[in-house]
Amino acid sequence: MIQSNENYAKMPGSYLFATVAAKVRAHRESNPALPVISLGIGDVTSPLVPAVTSALHAAVEEMGQADSFRGYGPEQGYAFLREAIARHDYRSRGVNVDADDIFISDGSKCDVGNIQELFSLSCRVAVTDPVYPVYVDSNAMAGRAGDWIDGRWSRLTYLPCTAENGFVPDFPTEAPDVIYLCYPNNPTGTVLSRDALAAWVDYARAHRALIVYDAAYEAYIHNPDVPHSIFEIPGAEEVAVECRSFSNTAGFTGLRCAFTVIPGTVRIAGPNGKDVSLREMWRRRQSTKYNGCPYIVQRAAEAIYTPEGAAQIRGCISGYMDNAARIREGVSRLGLECWGGVDAPYIWVRTPGGMGSWEFFALLLSQASLVCTPGEGFGPCGAGYVRFTAFGTPEQTAQALERLGSLSL
Repeated sequence: MIQSNENYAKMPGSYLFATVAAKVRAHRESNPALPVISLGIGDVTSPLVPAVTSALHAAVEEMGQADSFRGYGPEQGYAFLREAIARHDYRSRGVNVDADDIFISDGSKCDVGNIQELFSLSCRVAVTDPVYPVYVDSNAMAGRAGDWIDGRWSRLTYLPCTAENGFVPDFPTEAPDVIYLCYPNNPTGTVLSRDALAAWVDYARAHRALIVYDAAYEAYIHNPDVPHSIFEIPGAEEVAVECRSFSNTAGFTGLRCAFTVIPGTVRIAGPNGKDVSLREMWRRRQSTKYNGCPYIVQRAAEAIYTPEGAAQIRGCISGYMDNAARIREGVSRLGLECWGGVDAPYIWVRTPGGMGSWEFFALLLSQASLVCTPGEGFGPCGAGYVRFTAFGTPEQTAQALERLGSLSL
């Protein structure tokens, strides 16, 4: 008789953003008069830029001609995109990343969720708290997280990121095998300085740990002391992999394109005491389970590296960061503490009067038809906070702040 994966039965409730979406749908049905404004889920609102749409049209035309049609593409991604990424995202910053280290995918969420398949179930995993839920849930589904007890997984190592420690995680007392770091951070919008990130690289090297570094929001960094890539840190090429996305960089949430960088110098302990190449393990995994991001989407991604595309993308990002500045100013004017929104499109807000994060979410939704994301959904240290995103239009952001200001907080 077929049986289910017992680890799914341990999962607490549904996925965070699915829960939020269900609550918003119910509110819309009950309150159709006042349109809902969402500053919750981090989906973009600006349309694709002209350089991207032109590349899409051209690629579609190619696919309609016998002499330029393409079927299955290389699982690792087309060389033209991998070379563009290596040249513009890494070599331009003095980072030696080879195109062979780059694997194109249809989303960094998929990559950060799938990378755990390469690790033994005995590996101890560390995550920042609060944390993007996929890091935790994917390891829990695999059976690596232990049991859900009093709001925590018994075998996960939590690295608290709070106002008290400046949202910079301290090193754990028990060394983990895999460490998930996301900077600029989702959900708090905070960053690690170059020295702070270098300390984590040194820690990983000292303990033979691996850092899974999610840099999906690096395009929003403007502070020169904040590294755009973990590979800017000497030694990281031995102990880190990096995941990036075109979703929030170039508005590809509907197109789906991302990439993961795994240097050939990253090696982990394998059977019989022999080290194995993590890059080759990932290559084997991808070639078995993945047929590649569509050609037309990869051509569209390539277009953001042209002078025209880069300028257009910077304009979109600038608009979102203008929204972030308005949100920071607006919530601060109301007397609410907030963090982030300077080098990231997320603003982390402490709820007023000790209110619970789901309680504050319910208040905003019921009284203002305004959506945020409850911090508690990101982990125990998210209790008492909510996340706002800057991905709305300028008009939506202004209306949201008006509604927020009309409440008695």
